[in-house]
Amino acid sequence: MPELPEVETVRDGLARHVLGGVVTDVEVLRDYSVRRHDGGPGAFRDQLLGQRLDAAVRRGKFLWLPLRPTGAYGAPADERPAAALLAHLGMSGQLLVRSEEGLAVRSPHLRVRLVLEPEGGGEARALDFVDQRTFGHLSVQDLVPTPDGAPGGLGTELAAVPEPVAHIARDLLDPALRRDDVVAAIRRRRTGVKRALLDQTVVSGVGNIYADEALWRARLHYARATDTLRRPEAHRLLDAAAEVMAEALAQGGTSFDALYVDVNGRSGYFSRSLAVYGQEGEPCPRCGTPVRRDEFMNRSSYTCPRCQPRPRNGRW
Repeated sequence: MPELPEVETVRDGLARHVLGGVVTDVEVLRDYSVRRHDGGPGAFRDQLLGQRLDAAVRRGKFLWLPLRPTGAYGAPADERPAAALLAHLGMSGQLLVRSEEGLAVRSPHLRVRLVLEPEGGGEARALDFVDQRTFGHLSVQDLVPTPDGAPGGLGTELAAVPEPVAHIARDLLDPALRRDDVVAAIRRRRTGVKRALLDQTVVSGVGNIYADEALWRARLHYARATDTLRRPEAHRLLDAAAEVMAEALAQGGTSFDALYVDVNGRSGYFSRSLAVYGQEGEPCPRCGTPVRRDEFMNRSSYTCPRCQPRPRNGRW
């Protein structure tokens, strides 16, 4: 599943290519892709027509485009956005921007297409939601105030988030995140440190790939009990997670196949820089010990047995 760097790469592309566009047509080719929208495909279309895409915002793995109604001549209304187009990419979802010349291009996995026209006229373009495995979804959702009064996420100053995202914690690249609060929340848990890192209500955006990479950098085993972590260790782990995600973002994210691409269809290259994730049997870049793979929550965890020894009191 795409993690924070992959979703941020998409958000950045949308911010550069579709903002200011007014929705002039909506085509839903698979109803299941708008299953989270109340009222189904018809209501989804009706709520998007005539709306201006006002910003591109991300919190953790969630992405949304606040909608501003337009007046009779296509100019944005004065009212602040009250709703947003919310996207969750699931396992294989892609948001691809098509130029006017590319409107004839239709992926076999195209699920939803929005046709956009710039204010004042100009070249139309499309925003395509392509999803091979169909776990992703789009919906229009009401915006609700953020509990802490800070901006909803990266890409906006509006202190609001879509209602289904209200329970999602801030992520490690969010300027409004209070790192000490996250450390305290992790140390209050009675679980394994990787489970806490993957808990999107504690800190969002970290998935299996970057959790393993961060734990390797911090020299912590995934089974380390959170209530045994010292504050400096917890800070070191969060610093490592932020660092590895920032490095991945600079390389366009991690792409293992054609399912993970930016809005122009380009793959990321951070998979070439992974230290332990997916590297079973390969030498640890730090000490040369073969990387170990363990089953973990119906997935896998990758560690260096020497750099990350399993704790004697490991319970997870």
